[in-house]
Amino acid sequence: MARYIGPKSKIARKFQEPIFGADKVLERKNYAPGQHGQNKRRNKLSEYGVQLKEKQKAKYTYGILERQFRKIFGQASRKQGITGENLLKLLESRLDNVVFRLGIAPTRSAARQLVGHRHIVVNGHVVNIPSYQLRPGDIVEVREKSKALEVIVNCVEGRSNQYNWLEWDGKSMSGKFLSYPERENIPENIKEQLIVELYSK
Repeated sequence: MARYIGPKSKIARKFQEPIFGADKVLERKNYAPGQHGQNKRRNKLSEYGVQLKEKQKAKYTYGILERQFRKIFGQASRKQGITGENLLKLLESRLDNVVFRLGIAPTRSAARQLVGHRHIVVNGHVVNIPSYQLRPGDIVEVREKSKALEVIVNCVEGRSNQYNWLEWDGKSMSGKFLSYPERENIPENIKEQLIVELYSK
């Protein structure tokens, strides 16, 4: 399974946003990496550069490589509605992202690992494909023999974020994907219209 395994703080500093979660390095060095990172002239990007940067930010945020991202964009463009919003809805409905949103894992990469190691069940069946697309009404739960795992127990106990498109049952450690989220309810700072413009060229 292809995924980004390089330095995360460097990427967060590149976009000047904590796209992988809280990062002390980003707080201490709130400028781009490299010897010219503090040079303000570096920030002058072309229109194409701005669009490309936004696409890269979305890819790193959701942990997706180019080929898969382009495939999801194709699905979003074929659906009715606004393509950019459809793109984010499809990204949010990925199994690894929903496991992260439910609070079962602390990060998306940790959620991807839990799914890959067969700790997650969807509608009563074990699913080990992080990119699995959920549909409204699907039930996501922790596998019975995995409910005692320390990493899962700690995350579930400390979960605080609530999303109105997800429903969580702490006793059974299960959640329900109620619907695709509306754009205003997705907290990610992504300008999806720039991505649409990039792929439209």
